[in-house]
Amino acid sequence: MTLASPRVSNSKTTVLLFPRKVSSIAFAIGGLTSFVIFASLLLFTYPIGSSVTDYFYRTETTQNVQFHHSIHDPDRNPSPVSSSESPPVLTQDSDDKVLPKDSNDVRLGEETNSGKSSNVSIDEEATQDHVETECDLYHGNWFYDPMGPLYTNNSCPLLTQMQNCQGNGRPDKGYENWRWKPSQCDLPRFDAKKFLELMRGKTLAFIGDSVARNQMESMMCLLWQVETPVNRGNRKMQRWYFRSSSVMIARMWSSWLVHQFNEPFGFATDGVTKLKLDQPDERIIEALPNFDVVVLSSGHWFAKQSVYILNDEIVGGQLWWPDKSKPEKINNVEAFGISVETILKAMANHPNYTGLTILRTWSPDHYEGGAWNTGGSCTGKVEPLPPGKLVTNGFTEIMHEKQATGFHRAVADDKLGNKSKKLKLMDITEAFGYRHDGHPGPYRSPDPKKITKRGPDGQPPPQDCLHWCMPGPVDTWNEMVLEIIRRDFEGRQSTPSS
Repeated sequence: MTLASPRVSNSKTTVLLFPRKVSSIAFAIGGLTSFVIFASLLLFTYPIGSSVTDYFYRTETTQNVQFHHSIHDPDRNPSPVSSSESPPVLTQDSDDKVLPKDSNDVRLGEETNSGKSSNVSIDEEATQDHVETECDLYHGNWFYDPMGPLYTNNSCPLLTQMQNCQGNGRPDKGYENWRWKPSQCDLPRFDAKKFLELMRGKTLAFIGDSVARNQMESMMCLLWQVETPVNRGNRKMQRWYFRSSSVMIARMWSSWLVHQFNEPFGFATDGVTKLKLDQPDERIIEALPNFDVVVLSSGHWFAKQSVYILNDEIVGGQLWWPDKSKPEKINNVEAFGISVETILKAMANHPNYTGLTILRTWSPDHYEGGAWNTGGSCTGKVEPLPPGKLVTNGFTEIMHEKQATGFHRAVADDKLGNKSKKLKLMDITEAFGYRHDGHPGPYRSPDPKKITKRGPDGQPPPQDCLHWCMPGPVDTWNEMVLEIIRRDFEGRQSTPSS
């Protein structure tokens, strides 16, 4: 049957009305179909429960977001130290939205300003951004953290008794709670599991004096809270092995970091230590191929008696100079700077060592009113100095200056080339100048009869205002070490291989 179309007629014109209705209906059906298809695509991409606005927000803003990285190296070993206890690795955007690192939009094919598709992963972009915007860790303030330390003197079996302040009867504990806050960023609390994963299969060595031992024991106490290591040390070197990650923590004693001997030399007779300032400690050089990260500590032994030799010539000495008619060419402060330059250049030039070398700067002491053997004291200090109230110490300042100069001379040596990038300065001196409360003071032993108060004549008891209580400020050094290692490893990943 044929349907007749309605018509409106007059003498001149016939107008069809039905086609107008058909076109309107077709347009409506087409619009409805487009909406259904679009809605279906959205539901396929983001199931019920997801936010469509989140989709637009994330694709439009991720390219310009700065991320705070968690420590993770997928190329080394994606499994954490203990996979059953490790949470998913997360990155975080500027609006505090936590995004899984393996989310669907981890790679974005958006158009860049050049018109080409940018297929850079969020992780790579964030790493590059982080390396370019590294903040200064060494200027900031101390703040009181009620959470307290990550270990106690009772939960760490590897702790020199002289630094066990609580075990030795120190009555206050507030010094354990102060943490360092850089001005431009946060310094994360030490994470032992992340450290072991980051250092998987590698060796970290602390080399130097008794302050190096202090820092090494702090590191061991922090790590001991998640795993008991195996002692693999000997008389030449302390070594502790963590089986879960094959990480080794080692310590070598080297008072001056340069070659020392006792045999007669020139007019320097037997019985006094001689230092060849232009020759590194050969024991360090021999052991270097076994290390991946080295933390150096030195300086305080330059206050002890020794003879200084440079270019096979005696040029000075500390508490020793028999011929008063001849002037010394080098004093102990200058000798310290030379020794720093010598050991850093030797390590950077070692053919079988490509590791990271961290020079921790001069650890300030706080003997007030005298030296360690002339009545100096830090008794009664229970909290850090307030911001801006740092008490200057001329010897600390000049030793820090010479140490930094030695470091910068080594880094500036054209012969090192790119090797100088593996030398890092961990500049803790000013920040720890505020921590006169962090030393053992008179609480150096558990002897219940020890004297802890000043005598009737006002003289203080014997005390230690050089080393650091554990737990205490020294743990911050290892938070900094972890951050330096993380930055170096991430920077290495983000640098294209040639």
